[in-house]
Amino acid sequence: MLNAVIVVDDEASIRTAVEQWLRLSGFEVQLFSRAEECLAQLPRDFPGVILSDVRMPGLSGLQLLAEVQRRDVDLPVILLTGHGDVPMAVEAMRDGAYDFLEKPFSPQDLLNGLRRALDKRGLVLENRRLHQQADHRARLETSLLGVSKGLQTLRRQVMDLASLPVNVLIRGETGSGKELVARCLHDFGPRAKKPFVALNCAAIPEQLFEAELFGHESGAFTGAQGKRIGKLEYAHGGTLFLDEIESMPLAQQVKLLRVLQEQKLERLGSNQSIQVDLRIIAATKPDLLEEARAGRFREDLAYRLNVAQLRLPPLRERREDIPLLYEHFAQSAAERLGRNIEPLSGPQLGRLLSHDWPGNVRELANVAERQVLGLGEPEPEGMDAGQSLAAQQEAFEAHCLKAALARHKGDIKAVLAELQLPRRTLNEKMQRHGLAREMFL
Repeated sequence: MLNAVIVVDDEASIRTAVEQWLRLSGFEVQLFSRAEECLAQLPRDFPGVILSDVRMPGLSGLQLLAEVQRRDVDLPVILLTGHGDVPMAVEAMRDGAYDFLEKPFSPQDLLNGLRRALDKRGLVLENRRLHQQADHRARLETSLLGVSKGLQTLRRQVMDLASLPVNVLIRGETGSGKELVARCLHDFGPRAKKPFVALNCAAIPEQLFEAELFGHESGAFTGAQGKRIGKLEYAHGGTLFLDEIESMPLAQQVKLLRVLQEQKLERLGSNQSIQVDLRIIAATKPDLLEEARAGRFREDLAYRLNVAQLRLPPLRERREDIPLLYEHFAQSAAERLGRNIEPLSGPQLGRLLSHDWPGNVRELANVAERQVLGLGEPEPEGMDAGQSLAAQQEAFEAHCLKAALARHKGDIKAVLAELQLPRRTLNEKMQRHGLAREMFL
């Protein structure tokens, strides 16, 4: 239940009396003597109500109402009026004010008005949250493509973790899309408008690693020309993505751990502590705890990074996603290169489904682009018939069922019509492939 109230009144006695009444009734109160001060500190989606006098030096209560309406038309504003201002207040309600109270007013009238306004504000914010959640879910489905159970689970986990202020460790094979998942965790969370900074730990020479991560002052070492902001400091307020974290030198692991514990850092060549607020998303192929047991990674840092873990399934574990991903990559390449694309033939699709994809999604994207460029059949290098015909048929059937169910959002009648199947046959096939209508609603 919401309980935040902003009080704007130039009379200190009114502010004090109202604050005492509200605090005794369990409200959180913020006081301002001028409308300008209130507007300067008013957060977006303020979870409460504004209570404002009409007549004040500087901006009046009516001008405050107009500016609040411009920023957030659904934020309730209750006006405090003198006897002569009642007609004005009634007109203000036509212009969007939630209510008005004529001075002097009783504490009970004030509390009743605030509670009604807060109930309305709570419904508005919950509705916004649900709409935003639905929008994020739709955008996430276009970012993390796939109808497989593994991808559906991954999308749910990303949605759950995106808004939480915890560090995340992403485990997955090379080419499986770890940076894309990290980007989604950032884009669908509260840090989305702040920097997303990516650093591949395996690509930085050890002697340059500290300067890259922490930055340096001018003259901190030979060749340090001017001040440089490091990745940690640059990511302030946002997200730092550390790919191949297992490659980070042990000496830098100690310093990173200290930053995570204290939320402070020092540039090379400086004794000044700099406050940083950031979220760490790390990615690794091996198990960090096994690396720690082998003495190649600090165990305390591994636990700090692994507050939550996401596992990215390799492409060979979600073969039903291959046709959809191939089509996406081919279409993107065709638009970029100004080429046309031909639909996959049955034999071509069979070859794609039977390959083990050691390079994962990145390898599939390369195959699709080569086909668009006319550099050969959509066939990965070193492809072999790793699956029996029956296994390929099963994978293809599962893909067709999931794609149809996803297209029609679980509408069984529409799926029956598209696939031209009897209801009983569809039920049996869905049961065999572990599919339920509810997964696609």
